[in-house]
Amino acid sequence: LFIGVFLGVAGKKFAIEVDEKEAQILEALPGNNCGGCGYAGCAALAAAIAKGEAPANQCPVGGAAVAQAIAGILGEEAGESVHKVAFVKCAGTCDKAKQAYEYTGIEDCVIASNMQNGGPKGCSYGCMGFGSCVKVCPFDAIHVVNGIAVVDQEACKACGKCVAKCPRHLIELVPYDKQIRVACGSHAKGKAVTTACELGCIGCKKCEKNCPSEAITVTDFCAHIDYDKCTGCGKCKEVCPRHIIL
Repeated sequence: LFIGVFLGVAGKKFAIEVDEKEAQILEALPGNNCGGCGYAGCAALAAAIAKGEAPANQCPVGGAAVAQAIAGILGEEAGESVHKVAFVKCAGTCDKAKQAYEYTGIEDCVIASNMQNGGPKGCSYGCMGFGSCVKVCPFDAIHVVNGIAVVDQEACKACGKCVAKCPRHLIELVPYDKQIRVACGSHAKGKAVTTACELGCIGCKKCEKNCPSEAITVTDFCAHIDYDKCTGCGKCKEVCPRHIIL
């Protein structure tokens, strides 16, 4: 009886006050604890949003629906939420890209990138296909198909874990509704690219010269798309001699 009374009094005396808004925000968040928002987990993000240190649309997994719910709790506007997905900038499948040598070791991109020439693939910028990105994806949205990583756009939540894991920085987050993509991240010169892969970007600038909205530029021998300017007309795809723009 004494212990029960003591615990009851102690519980009230040392109780930690919980911010009601923080609790409601945490309930609205998806609960994946993936860290894609930049915080340790959903609880940490909820605390940051409640304190005004993070916006209502900070969660990439929840998207617009969760942002609206949190904004309603806070009594403010949610702001624009762009639906993004991960994209692997490589089309060098087994039948298109050459191998420099046969690799027999731990199937991990980070480990293989420390080998001779940065890995067994002929293109030192291409996807090695050992699936380090696959292992860190909490949503089973990325898989190795025919030697390269491929993202399932419908399953991807843009948490960014695969982006951070890839040792060759081949994965980027792009707008879901902008389907024009440059499937190459090589910065090698033309001859080196054609020797290593049948599809790599050679930096010819035909896409840049023919884009009516000036949305695509070639820097360091590789084409890049400015999605704020891209209208999806597909002109760059039509003129690309290497068929690397999808």
